Amino acid sequence: MNYFLTYTVYVLILSVLMGISTWKLFKKMGYNPLLAFIPFYNYFIILKETKHPKWWAILSYLPIVGPIMMSVFHIYLMKKFGKTLFQHQLLTVVLPFIYMATVNYSKDVEIEDENADDLFLTDEEKNEKKKDTFLGSITFAVVFATIIHVFVTQPFGIPTGSMERTLLVGDFLFVNKWSYGYRMPMRPVAIPFLQGTIMDTGQKGNPKDDPKSYVDGIKLPYTRIFQFNKPQKNDVVVFNYPRDSVHTAIDRKDPYVKRCVAVAGDTFEMRGGRLFVNGKPEMVLGDQEVQHKYVVSTGSQLDIPALYKMYGFLPVQEQQTNEGFLYGFQGLTDRIAKEIKQLPQVIDMKEDVNPKGYAAIAYKDEVAKKIDTTQSIFPVNKPWNQDWYGPLKIPKKGDVVTLNQETLPEYKWIISEYEHNSLENKNGKIFINGKETTQYTIKQDYYMMVGDNRDASLDARFFGFVPEENIVGKPMFTWMSLQGAFSDSSSSYQAPFKVRWDRMFKATNTGEANKTSYWWIAAMILILFFGWEYFMKLFRKKNTEE
Repeated sequence: MNYFLTYTVYVLILSVLMGISTWKLFKKMGYNPLLAFIPFYNYFIILKETKHPKWWAILSYLPIVGPIMMSVFHIYLMKKFGKTLFQHQLLTVVLPFIYMATVNYSKDVEIEDENADDLFLTDEEKNEKKKDTFLGSITFAVVFATIIHVFVTQPFGIPTGSMERTLLVGDFLFVNKWSYGYRMPMRPVAIPFLQGTIMDTGQKGNPKDDPKSYVDGIKLPYTRIFQFNKPQKNDVVVFNYPRDSVHTAIDRKDPYVKRCVAVAGDTFEMRGGRLFVNGKPEMVLGDQEVQHKYVVSTGSQLDIPALYKMYGFLPVQEQQTNEGFLYGFQGLTDRIAKEIKQLPQVIDMKEDVNPKGYAAIAYKDEVAKKIDTTQSIFPVNKPWNQDWYGPLKIPKKGDVVTLNQETLPEYKWIISEYEHNSLENKNGKIFINGKETTQYTIKQDYYMMVGDNRDASLDARFFGFVPEENIVGKPMFTWMSLQGAFSDSSSSYQAPFKVRWDRMFKATNTGEANKTSYWWIAAMILILFFGWEYFMKLFRKKNTEE
């Protein structure tokens, strides 16, 4: 079933529940009871009768926003019939159609005019009414922010150094969800602003036992609308981590940000830590700085905090030896590496490159039988590592690939997880959806996403191809940048805290060294957010005076 048909079914189910639980109330308000069953129009009537903006009705069935708005509209309706106490509102939110049905089918329920007794209210009752108005304002501020978050742009923080020095740890970005076409929400009932889980309530750091922030049972299929562009080589892209085993919903998987280094149909390769696409060296853009991992031997301890002041945060592992100290710098540019090599304490310095033919395979157990696919090179049957990788062709929609025991690890996740087929490999034979086969036709485009800081990046060399359906969008600009906002467990030293003012409201995806500033957009958003209520009050006051 396609997205919009499934969505229509959900809307009809909710409309039937709404009609069954409120038709008598609509009749008491002077309307044909059948109107309680009509999607959108039923809420239009409620808003009209309770003297609220009628255009709010269009928000009633939107994914994620809809459940919030429905609860608000249900409370309005119940207040219309005198159910104003806190317990009434709580029941309306928690058990909406059940509680409204009890009111609907009761014999003594009558319409009450909320404003009829305003002159006789005590100060305490007036204060309670003000609180309701304030809570309503907060609710609609949340709804407005949720609409922006779900349908326009989403904030995203950089917790790791895989994109240094293009995107720094502690950069907070706004991501344009329309860059590659808008991906419709797939879990329409969810808590706003939360990605996958509510909080870390179980085993620390283990999301598998944490409560989910969405209802997994109510789901819509993948659909993308207004797709005029696809990710191009060198785009910085935000996508959902394809190998996330906690969340089955694609749009609820952990968000990652990497550079798209190869698109569908390209051939990707690493040679001695250098990246090649279709046999040619990568194109380095103006905002990129090529970095490599270095091992440094010194006679005495380096002053790492002093290096931070000169070069910014450099993740480094420090180890004391009999001869002095050993340092492993995750990502140094050629210039910084040259300057560190000239320090008087340095005895030896060399680039750390994995040997060719060495397979970077990690195991979950000490006897090395259970492969940890998250930390292992992709595919696991190749003698590759992050420095010597490929050549690997990126699958393209319509490609017909050969399946055998050698190629199956390369396409296994595509067939079974990304394109949702049943896959069996038994007695040396491959079965897809119960049929033996030696071929498979790729159903969507795939991409190779790799971090700019190549030696400190968990990227497509480990988790494999990124499906088109996992693409979220492009980062637009950095709205805040805080050095030291996230700790780095792989570094012996942490970055000192500071606000990086020079990065704030700068474009992130231009490829240019000198970024465009978006301060004017920030100012407009702040004026709109904080000034809207003020101007609306002035407008209402003017209308009242007239």
